[in-house]
This record gives sequence, C-alpha cells and structure tokens, in this order.
Amino acid sequence: HARALAYETAHGTFRTPMFMPVGTSATVKGVTTDQLRDLGAQVVLANTYHLAMRPGADLVAEAGGIHRFMNYDGPMLTDSGGFQVFSLADTVKLSDDGVTFKSIYDGSNIHWSPEENMAIQEKIGADIAMQLDQCAPYPATREFVAKAVDYSSAWARRCLAAHTRPDQTLFGIVQGGMHLDLRLESVRRLREIEEESLAAGGRRFGGFGIGGYSVGEDHEVMFETLGDVARACPEDRPRYLMGVGNPTTLVRAVREGVDMFDCVLPTRTARMGTAFSSAGRMNMRNAKYARNFGPLDAACTCPTCRNYTRAYIRHLVKQNEMLGAMLLSVHNLHFLLDLMRRAREAVLADAYEDFYQAWMDSPAAADY
Repeated sequence: HARALAYETAHGTFRTPMFMPVGTSATVKGVTTDQLRDLGAQVVLANTYHLAMRPGADLVAEAGGIHRFMNYDGPMLTDSGGFQVFSLADTVKLSDDGVTFKSIYDGSNIHWSPEENMAIQEKIGADIAMQLDQCAPYPATREFVAKAVDYSSAWARRCLAAHTRPDQTLFGIVQGGMHLDLRLESVRRLREIEEESLAAGGRRFGGFGIGGYSVGEDHEVMFETLGDVARACPEDRPRYLMGVGNPTTLVRAVREGVDMFDCVLPTRTARMGTAFSSAGRMNMRNAKYARNFGPLDAACTCPTCRNYTRAYIRHLVKQNEMLGAMLLSVHNLHFLLDLMRRAREAVLADAYEDFYQAWMDSPAAADY
C-alpha cells in the first residue's frame, strides 16, 4: 500500500513519503535553517502551544509570520497544541466549547475554543494547520476514548468552519485509541463534516492526521489497526501519522499507506549522545569509540559523517560540548530524511516490497 504523493503549499511542493523535523519553539534544536535546507528537509513543524505562550502569536504575526520569524522559506506545519495540553491532564478541563488549561510558563488559566485555536494558527501562518483535538492516553477506558472521538469530531466541524486563511490548509485528525471501530467512526465523521462543508460552499480538509498513536502502547499494538485506519482516509490527500520517528516504524507504516511523519526522536536522542546508523543505535559514550577514527556510519553521506570521526564525537559527548549534540542532530535527521527519500524512490520504481524486506532483514531493523 506504499504511495508517493506530491502536495503543493504556498511555500513549495513537498513529496512523500517524508519525515518532518520538529521545531517546537520555532527552532529545530541545534540545527540552523540553512542546515535543514541542505539536509533536504521538506516540511518543518512548529508547536502552537509553545508559540502561543512565548513569544505569542501576535508577535509572530508582527514579525511577518513563522517563516520570516525563524528564517525558513519552505513549507511549515503547526500542530494544534492539543497533545501538549492533554499531557497536562491534572490541570485540563474539557467542555463542548473547548479546553481550559494552566500555562506551564506562568500558571495562568487559558481557554481555547476551536475558533480561538484556529485564529492562533492563522496568525502564526504555517502552510498547514491542524484541528484542535483530544488525544487520549494509553491505556484508557473505551468510554474515555469514545468521548475523545466525540470532542475531536465536534471540534473538527468548528475548526473547518472557522478556518479561513486562503494560503493555509487545515488537516483533520483521526482519534480512537487502539479501537478499530472507534477509529473508523472518527474517519467517517471527518469525511461527513467535509462533505457538509463542501455542500454549503465551504472548504474540505487538506489532509488527515492520524493522532493518538505512540502514546505508550507497544508499536505492535499500533500496527494491529494502523493500516486499516490509514486506508480508510481519502486516497487523494496525505495521511500523516503524528509523533512517530522510529526508523523501522516509518518503513512499516509507509507499507501500510502512511505518507507523513514527525517526531522529536532524532534530535532528542542526539542530545543524549545516541546516533542512528545502518547497523542500529550507537551510544557514543561507549569506550569502544574512543580510538575509532572512522565515520559514524560508513554508509552515510551527511556532513557529520563526511567530516568528523567517532572518536571526536565521543570526546564531545563525554565533555558535554554542545557541538556533539549538534553534529549528532544533523546526522540523525539526515538518517530519517534519507530513509524516506529512498523509500519514495522505491515506490516510484515499483520496488517498495524489496526495499521493505531489505530493511527488515538488516541489522538495524531489530534495534529500532
């Protein structure tokens, strides 16, 4: 079921399958925007929750929007901030009108209706906005997950009606936890919402996010339902598995019909001193690298592997030098971006099954 799409935005066309680096506070930690371009990043994420708190959506708009604010001229996406809100479960109050929560920055009470969330994302100005949704944790009771689908569906309707910025598209989000019937009901409601919108002269969703996975469950549990959920979404628009960056999971999910991915994993693990490689994860604190003067990964062509040795990177990591995390971040991002580039080439060559089997048979597959 692997696919290769091209999707046009106001800041350029991106091609799938693809991985999106996460720039939570308008920066991908340790990586410049020039480096992102050189690495072949197509879409960069920013986080609505954090930007709304600091520096504020009004300031970002005053700066000319998120692209000018952070000096990135390629396509961008903002999540709704819903995942961050619902990770603060003890301070969250839900209602049909939206969500009330406490700011992690100053403790103030904040209320977001779907309309207010859309207004914030339109001010930030990314090419793709995500609807406000409720992300259920794992484990959770079926009753709780079903209510999350109800809220998310109701908010999707209001987000689509409120979203008016012509140079920005809106993605709906599928919820439903690990319950296939609830997932498919969530997809059905989203499709019904956009059909009603189109009939009234309104807009449709530009794509479909698949949220509420990778929230604590084993990935095998996710794959019990992911393929059916992805293929229930419209064929003519991107399917975006939110918050997933494990290399093997990406390769498997593409095979199930998923197009887009994002995750902080490559940069977060880099700050912990871990490198991705074609042989699996590498803990650069290990003494075995102290006198190893070869590249991180001989199969890699990233700037880090072309110019620096394992011994030097280990030295930086052991000394807690910021350059170590920066070099590993560049490498780990390149690893995932290149993996998806090769996946696309395989799809276009009608050879994805060979690509998939080669990866699953590789030493790296079991290590991720």
